[in-house]
Amino acid sequence: MKGKNSSRRVESSLKRASFLGHLGLIVGAYRELEVDKLIDEKLPKERDHNIPHSVCILAMILNGLGFIGQRLYLFPDFFKNISTERLFGEGVTKEDLNQYVIGETLDRIVKYGTTKLFTEIVLHILSRLPIPVHCLHADTTSVSVYGDYDDEETDSIDITFGIPKNGRWDLKQFVLSLIVNQHGIPLFMNTHSGNVSDKKTILEAITSLKSVLRPESKVYYVADSSFYTEDNIKNIGRSFWISRVPATICEAKELLTANLNLKTLKGDERYSFYQTFVEYGGIKQKWVLLLSHKMKEKKEETLRKKLENEVEKAEKSLKKLKGRDFFCEEDALKSAEEWIQDLPYVMFEKIDLKAINKREPGKRGRTSKDEKLNTYFKIDGNIKINDAFVLKKMEKMGLFIIASNDISLSPEEMLKCYKGQDKVEKGFRFLKDDTFSVSKVYLKNNSRIEALTMIMVLCLMFYSIAEWRLRTKLEQENETVPDQKGKPTKRPTMAWIFFNFQGITELFTQKEGKVESEILNMEEVHWKILSLMGEEYENIYL
Repeated sequence: MKGKNSSRRVESSLKRASFLGHLGLIVGAYRELEVDKLIDEKLPKERDHNIPHSVCILAMILNGLGFIGQRLYLFPDFFKNISTERLFGEGVTKEDLNQYVIGETLDRIVKYGTTKLFTEIVLHILSRLPIPVHCLHADTTSVSVYGDYDDEETDSIDITFGIPKNGRWDLKQFVLSLIVNQHGIPLFMNTHSGNVSDKKTILEAITSLKSVLRPESKVYYVADSSFYTEDNIKNIGRSFWISRVPATICEAKELLTANLNLKTLKGDERYSFYQTFVEYGGIKQKWVLLLSHKMKEKKEETLRKKLENEVEKAEKSLKKLKGRDFFCEEDALKSAEEWIQDLPYVMFEKIDLKAINKREPGKRGRTSKDEKLNTYFKIDGNIKINDAFVLKKMEKMGLFIIASNDISLSPEEMLKCYKGQDKVEKGFRFLKDDTFSVSKVYLKNNSRIEALTMIMVLCLMFYSIAEWRLRTKLEQENETVPDQKGKPTKRPTMAWIFFNFQGITELFTQKEGKVESEILNMEEVHWKILSLMGEEYENIYL
């Protein structure tokens, strides 16, 4: 028996595992929408490298959505232990995804035009997916960068100091304008120099998207108060828009301070409203004054905390004032009056003057019987909260005005559309969140930063499309998936779905020169999600 075992030939085998995880979901969307074909048509290879630009762009998108918390420009390190052939095609290796090839792709994007290419990708996708475009939300944000970024390239944006929205006045920046639909899917992007005005860039973005979009139904462009200027309203043309009205406009000030009877908003008791019609910028429009009861409560709570600090500061300041000596009553009362004017939150509960006698400065020893003393006056008083001022402040809290040139819209419709503005704000938070690596910008070349920014927005696009597709399918099929607490949901975030796929790997086994692969750790919920997403997604994990 022993001899028989020793003579048996032992077959050698070699095993290695590669990460697949959620990356197949992104590739599934990329292939299903045939974005690769469009990119290769627009950006044909001009130099001798193994892979087309469509693969490089997909690689950067996967890197950006890779859950690694590292910078976006890490090649080929990111693909060191990733299933490159399954994701990119047979024969593609991590060595193919090198710095030179990625840099070449970024340069080709710039040469073609970053906004032009992005817009063509959007139109290509819109022709294949019924993406809603009823409410389009426009906004801008500043993106801080590290480094000097001297002005060397006149055709590129200027990386310079501007007004940062993240408080980093010490860093140079560029500005990103973005338009998303009501589901947060980006439909337009453009980069600008770091000191550009929001008022101009928002109108430019809307005008650019209008010129290429051919919707079948009515479209509303939604923006915050930076859009609302006389010039923008005149120049936007016949397009419908909804915007918040700046409180600095005279007409807005009058409405915000008027004593009006507000009605409860139909279907949403959290808001009260008053509507009126005005003409501004030569355009007749509907204004809706809204009171958000929730916002009012929140601001009132903030004010109460501020009051505590203000009163504490005022008490300390009053103590110093009481310590001062004045030569006459008039000077003392004038100083008290000037002091209280700078503190609107408080008022004097009572105020008195005390006369005191003091020796001339510099004299020592006992006071002689005939020595003449100087008379000084000191302020003596108490303060309390200025209830009238605080009440007036509280009355106007939670009030804001939204306007539209479609005067047929109801206040309910206007508010619903405007509240979707958080979709573009969430998009900016996504791009700057360290959960993914799209927020890290470390390039020395200004033009490549423009191209890399387009890749960042493509990351947001494929993330948002995947989330919208899955939620739509779950609703249509009346299905659910478990959320973070294990409860069924029809509206999972794609971040949670991506996290759910983290344990999936591809195992390669080499036996007698033959290599076989196997997908590990697939569970029923994964197959359910892939089935809902479609065959193109399933094939990647088979």
